[in-house]
This record gives sequence, structure tokens and C-alpha cells, in this order.
Amino acid sequence: MRTADHAAAAARLRRLHHDRKPGEALVLPGAWDPASARIFAQAGFCALATPSAGVAASLGHEDGACPADEMFAAVARITRAVTIPVSADIERGYGLPPAEIAARLRAAGAVGCNLEDSADGVLLPTEEQAGFLADVRAALGSAPFLNARIDVYIRGAEEPLAEALARGSAYVAAGADGVYPIGAPTEDLAVLARALPVPVNALAQEDGPHPAELAAAGAARVTFGGGLAARAYAGVQALADHLLAS
Repeated sequence: MRTADHAAAAARLRRLHHDRKPGEALVLPGAWDPASARIFAQAGFCALATPSAGVAASLGHEDGACPADEMFAAVARITRAVTIPVSADIERGYGLPPAEIAARLRAAGAVGCNLEDSADGVLLPTEEQAGFLADVRAALGSAPFLNARIDVYIRGAEEPLAEALARGSAYVAAGADGVYPIGAPTEDLAVLARALPVPVNALAQEDGPHPAELAAAGAARVTFGGGLAARAYAGVQALADHLLAS
């Protein structure tokens, strides 16, 4: 992607997070391959957020086991397939230094990213993650949207709301443009949205609140993790079962 095009797409993604009415959210489907990306774009969605779990599954890997080279290559194929901005879930950066994370995101055409604050199922110290985010922010520059995932709700923190507030504040101070308290209930989303000065990302799940309910609770951004890919693959499984039973 040319420098001017990349800058324009990054600016557009940033505007989409803020140019919304109260009670509305930016809904970003999780495209896992070029075909799904085109379908979502043609349906009218204005941006996408790739899911690491869905992309990994499409490449034959378990969630969290996809090599960095394959993940960034898959993101690049998705960005080439559409003309709308794409943010990439890159777990915690695959152990790459911040400068290389920024370079690979740019080469892949992504104009935003998620970075999570746990590794191997364990929460990292807040100060360590804040320092990492600050280094990534410096390497990215000001344009790409840096979304800081907060894993306290899925890692068994004793007081998840209090810790989410503390981590969110630290990550915003480090340069995060948004926070993603994955798995937070709607009542906690409302508290976080009031307390933190950046867009709060909520996870929409098939058996959970509708994106409109998450938006009403204060979420400014709604994503789906690997859920949409999983539903698509469940459809393939149902088709396979039907063919075998024919």
C-alpha cells in the first residue's frame, strides 16, 4: 500500500471510532480470509478487524499457534482484497520487537492492531505491558489505531473491573487509542466507558448480548473474535454431515 493510501486508511479508521452517535458502536466483522473480507465489504461494512483465531483456523493452526509469518501474510491477503480499512489481531506480537511489529503491519496493509496483555494464558504485569505498548506506539507513529486488549476477565483476575480500570488507564497513558476488555459484562463495560477517555471495544458472542445492546452499554467498538469464522465452519460441518447422510 502506498504511503498516502495507508495514511488515508488509517485516518479513516480513526474517524470511524469517533464519528458516531451516542449509543452507537463501530461494528467490525472479523474476516478470516479474502473471500469473507469481500463479503463483509460488499454488504456495506466500513472497516474490518481480522481475528487471530479465525485466521489461524483457516491456515490449519490452533488458536495461538499460528506462526507470525503466516499471520501477517494472511492479513496482507485480506487487505489486498478490499478497499476499506483493516485492523489486525496480532495476539501479543509473536515476540517481535516493536519496530518489526510496526514494519510488518505496514507491509501487510493493516492500519490498526490489537495487542493483548497476557501470554501463555498468564496476565503480564501492567507496567511491563504499558511499556511495550508505548514502544509499539512510538514505532507505529500516530496514525494507526492501537487497541489494547485487557485480559483480566478471561484470565481469572480476582477483581476484574478494578484491574481493568487500572490497566486501561495505564495503557491509555502509554498511547493506546482504545481498550478491549474482552469478556467484560455489560455492566462493567458501562463503567469502563464512563471512566476511560478512549473507545471501549466489546466482544459480541453468539449466545451473548446483541451488538446494539453492547453499544447501548457504552461500547464504541464491537468485534467478534473468531466467532464468525467458527459459525462459518459449523455451517461447513453441517453440510458435510448432510452429504454423508444423503
